[in-house]
Amino acid sequence: MPNTQRPTSPRLAPVTDVTPELTEILSKTLIRPDGQPINIFGTLAHHPRALKRFNVFGGLLLNGLLPARDREIVILRVGWNCRAVYEFGQHTLIGRRSGLSDTEIAALCASPEDHDWSADERALIALADDLCTDNCASDATWAALRARWSDAELVELVLVAGNYRLVSGFLNTMGVQLDPGVPSWPFGVVP
Repeated sequence: MPNTQRPTSPRLAPVTDVTPELTEILSKTLIRPDGQPINIFGTLAHHPRALKRFNVFGGLLLNGLLPARDREIVILRVGWNCRAVYEFGQHTLIGRRSGLSDTEIAALCASPEDHDWSADERALIALADDLCTDNCASDATWAALRARWSDAELVELVLVAGNYRLVSGFLNTMGVQLDPGVPSWPFGVVP
C-alpha cells in the first residue's frame, strides 16, 4: 500500500455560497445537524452538474439489489485499502445500521484470516482487495462470488467497489475532513 501523506486540511473548502441551483441539488443529500451538507457534498458542490449525477448514481448503489450488509463490507474494505478515513467513518455509521458490529468493522482493517468471516464475506473482502490491488477480480475471487450472487448483483458489486475507489480518491485528494460526530478509524487501528 503506498504511503502518500493525506492532506490535513481541505484543499477545496465546502461551498458556502449556495445558489438556488445548488439548494435544489443539496436538498437531496445528507445534511448535518447544523443545516450544512456533509463535507463530501459541500466539496462536490463546486461542480453542481457532477454533484447532481453523483447523487443519482450513488443513490442507485446505496439502494440497489445487494443486501446492505454485503455492500457495506465492500465499501468499508475499499475505504480501508484506499486509506480514506472520511469514507471509512461515514460507512462505519451506515455499516452499523446495516448490521455490522464494531468488531466486524474493525476486522475489515486486518487480514480476513484474523476474523471468523463466512465464505461469502471473505469473497466480498477479496473482491475489494483484488480491485484495489490489481483492478481486476482474480479467477478464485470471481468463482467464489459467482457461487452466491446473481449476474445483476455481480455487476453491482463491481460497480460498488469501483465507485467507492473513485470516491476515496476524491476524498483523499481534496482533503475532505470528517463531519462532526463521524468516527475516524477504529480504536487502535492505524492505516
